[in-house]
Amino acid sequence: MAEPSSDAATASATRKNKADPGWKYCHSLVEGDTNTIVCNFCGKITKGGITRAKQHLIRKSGNVAACKKTPPNVVEVLKEYMATKKSGTTYSTSGSGNMANVRDFEFGEPIGCDGSEDKFADSCNAATSAKTKCGTKKGPMEKFCKNPENAINRRKMEMLRQMNIRESMDKNEVLKVHQHIARFWYQAGLSFNLIKLKSFENMVAAIGQYGPHLPIPSYHDIRVPLLKKEVEYTENLMKGHREQWVKYGCTIMSDAWTDRKQRCIINFLINSQAGTMFLKSVDGSDFVKTGEKLFELLDAIVEEVGEENVVQVVTDNGSNYVLAGKLLEEKRKHIYWTPCAAHCIDLMLEDIGKLPLIRKIIRRAINLVGFIYAHSSTLSLLKKFTNKRELLSKEPKGKEAAKVVLMPSFWNSVVYTLKVMAPLVKVLRLVDGERKPAMGYIYEAMDKAKETIIKSFNNNGSKYKDVFAIIDKRWNCQLHRPLHAAAHFLNPEFFYNNTDLEFDFEVTNGLFECIRKLIPQFDVQQKILTELHLYKIGADHFDSDFTMAQMKTHSPTYWWRMFGSQTPNLQKLAIKILSLTCSASGCERNWSVLEQIHSKKRNRVEHKRLHDLVFVKYNQQLKQRYNARDEIDPISLNDIDVCNEWLVGEMDQDGDNDAGNDLASGVGECRMYTRRKKQKTSVAAAQTSKKQAMVVGSSSRKQKAVQENDEDLDVEENIDVESEEEEIMVNFEASDGKEGEGDAPLPYDNNEDDYVGIGEDD
Repeated sequence: MAEPSSDAATASATRKNKADPGWKYCHSLVEGDTNTIVCNFCGKITKGGITRAKQHLIRKSGNVAACKKTPPNVVEVLKEYMATKKSGTTYSTSGSGNMANVRDFEFGEPIGCDGSEDKFADSCNAATSAKTKCGTKKGPMEKFCKNPENAINRRKMEMLRQMNIRESMDKNEVLKVHQHIARFWYQAGLSFNLIKLKSFENMVAAIGQYGPHLPIPSYHDIRVPLLKKEVEYTENLMKGHREQWVKYGCTIMSDAWTDRKQRCIINFLINSQAGTMFLKSVDGSDFVKTGEKLFELLDAIVEEVGEENVVQVVTDNGSNYVLAGKLLEEKRKHIYWTPCAAHCIDLMLEDIGKLPLIRKIIRRAINLVGFIYAHSSTLSLLKKFTNKRELLSKEPKGKEAAKVVLMPSFWNSVVYTLKVMAPLVKVLRLVDGERKPAMGYIYEAMDKAKETIIKSFNNNGSKYKDVFAIIDKRWNCQLHRPLHAAAHFLNPEFFYNNTDLEFDFEVTNGLFECIRKLIPQFDVQQKILTELHLYKIGADHFDSDFTMAQMKTHSPTYWWRMFGSQTPNLQKLAIKILSLTCSASGCERNWSVLEQIHSKKRNRVEHKRLHDLVFVKYNQQLKQRYNARDEIDPISLNDIDVCNEWLVGEMDQDGDNDAGNDLASGVGECRMYTRRKKQKTSVAAAQTSKKQAMVVGSSSRKQKAVQENDEDLDVEENIDVESEEEEIMVNFEASDGKEGEGDAPLPYDNNEDDYVGIGEDD
């Protein structure tokens, strides 16, 4: 009874051994003997089984003599198989697709089957059967990780090694899959920038991990149960935000915008140490008309978040918001209303841009840049026929452009404009950034900006008095707030570097007012004042070299967390104030989010589902932006509208966002809205669409950039510069550093040492 069983086991082992692809190129000397093998190419007899024979075939030295007649393709096939077997994956020898079946599951269609679903099903069944028989051996699907993120990381690591033969054969399959993805993209009209979304990469990895025959979600699934799960997932992401609200307080940010249907949409976001969280968007068409109505809306939002969790409410500087803020402070005694610092600086820059000289130079620059962009292709084509020789246009606009470029007074005025505006733009970069809260830096930043302007004009007050009048007017009524003063005092970087700061009445008075307003308990107020003395004198390790080094490389909130434990009450107040934002720019990261969901394709979605869609999209986008805060420049060239008036007037868009503004936008995707023009943009969109129907070609649109009225070119300048009619004399020789008449101005030296380090990490 034992012998038949033994014979069956031997036969089974022999059949299993014969499945090795090496048997294609050799054979047993004696039938049934798998130990003594003859090479089909050179006839050499080897002992040691199929493994020794394969070593002979692939010319592996050491155990056996190399076969000199083995074809190169056979060597590569056997090497690939041996490497695959060593890594623990299975290998099939059936049919012409024997080298590709390991990767079949990644693409849903095996190589060489020409799209045949029957053959594909057979290959899947065969792979499943083989997997069952081999017991613990790993099949092709097991090489994937348990989650898409790990699969992506594994794939990135594999990309670092050299491509092998099987992978090169998979190229056509990859192209097929990519074409299907692209076809979906084009049919859905999606923006090309969406391909950069991390969630898309995770989706593709998850599909590959599942393998073939993945059922797609139904219309109901994606509208109801899957959306509900995604809301729960997003709520879980936001859990840390709510914990920070309770511990250190938060800021309610509000800003309104008008969509294309002339609805006034108000976005409400909550900012804390954990980042920014989207709360809700409401149709505020009935609220923005009066300050009283806005107050009712803001008060309801405070009630929803919890009055005890709110430190300040930040809005723009419109008169209706000013009234609403005052009414809110009267009712909620322990909450501040603060105007948006970014909006305030925008207004400063806009008012400065209305000064005659600066308005004149900006208009000239717009005309010049518009002319160059509108004719660049023509000039490039012309150079091909003129041996790269420049030809000046004989048209009036061309002559005017050449005249402006060669005019020293134009460049002198450009330098003047840069000296005035560049410091304020740096402050705008500070308050718009997300690297760390700007509340502890805005006070010093504005002072440094003014000092920089004074230095750049060598204390010649006549050149900047009008600019300072504009800055002071906006600063005194909008940014001169107790929270700004208190944050300045509690920022150790500025306090310990300025011995006179504790005697500054304006700053200390702001601090005391914050203590009274934000800390309702009288006994806690007294403890804070006692602990404040320790901070002033630098007791214990407050003023040590160890802590001083840390304050130069970390944010003030981090510094207080690390070294403020000896003054626990003051520590909590300092973190609460220094972690505040001073602008509502987080509301303006992507104005089209709500409008997309309100589009006609979704106009039947009920209010609850609409809110869920906005909540998921906005918060996940804000979370990703916060995680990438160190990589994002708040004033990046990527965020500039390439079709604005500076370049080509109203030229049609021609960028990656070809599908238009109605499309969904990904994280970091450029939006064509600015703080001052966001309401005008939506109104102009409908008018622009009507104009486009009347325009035959794009050239007529481009010409608008250079057909500006020249009425401002004759405005008198406030600074003594050369006349427009002066003789063009440009001297490029070295100078003593002064801008003399007839000399080309020196390049603007942006003195980075003055205050570039404010609020920025080294």
